[in-house]
Amino acid sequence: MHRMHNKPKTGNSPQTTGVTIHWASEYDIFSRLLRLGVNQPNSRMVLELARINPGDIVLDVCCGTGNLTLTAQSYAKPGGKVFGIDASPEMIEVAKKKASHSGSEVVFEVGLIEKLAFPDATFDTVINRLAIHHLPDDVKHRGFEEILRVLKPGGHLLIADFIPPTNPIFKHITSALIGSHMMQTNVWSLPEMLQRAGYVEINSGPTRSAFLAFVSGKKGKR
Repeated sequence: MHRMHNKPKTGNSPQTTGVTIHWASEYDIFSRLLRLGVNQPNSRMVLELARINPGDIVLDVCCGTGNLTLTAQSYAKPGGKVFGIDASPEMIEVAKKKASHSGSEVVFEVGLIEKLAFPDATFDTVINRLAIHHLPDDVKHRGFEEILRVLKPGGHLLIADFIPPTNPIFKHITSALIGSHMMQTNVWSLPEMLQRAGYVEINSGPTRSAFLAFVSGKKGKR
């Protein structure tokens, strides 16, 4: 069985201590089988929490195969633009194929959350789903600082990630697939991290998904 914390296997992968998933061709199938919430209704739920408006410039960090990113484009139109980055070239390749097949103008590029290749104050909204738990705490901190840098004043970050499983069987399965060391910092620990990084108006809570909670924060207007 694959573990989700695969090591980089191509020379094109940027160097990171975070997890990089390279088995992109199976990722969507795997997620659907485990009901991890990468379908359209789940994407719409996350994007409604993110409050994306027409004309917004949006970044999806650690975008995977681009399901959430591509759906975000429909919320940012007309006049908006959506970008997706991921450390895995394989994920980005699949995402670009999806964009090409659907005629979407979403821009997908290989990139790291902890070293964003965008100017300061570029984005109205940054989104992330089911990826933060893959990152060591130091990468989380650098990533949150980088996101704050590229947000416009008043812009906001929306994270949707796993609620820590309480069922012993599901907890065991999750640890086996994802790696228990990557679940030590769970979604309920993120508000404090955002506060330390300088975000304001931080909120968190459950979603309509039994598996996901959300955390959000804003960049101050000054």
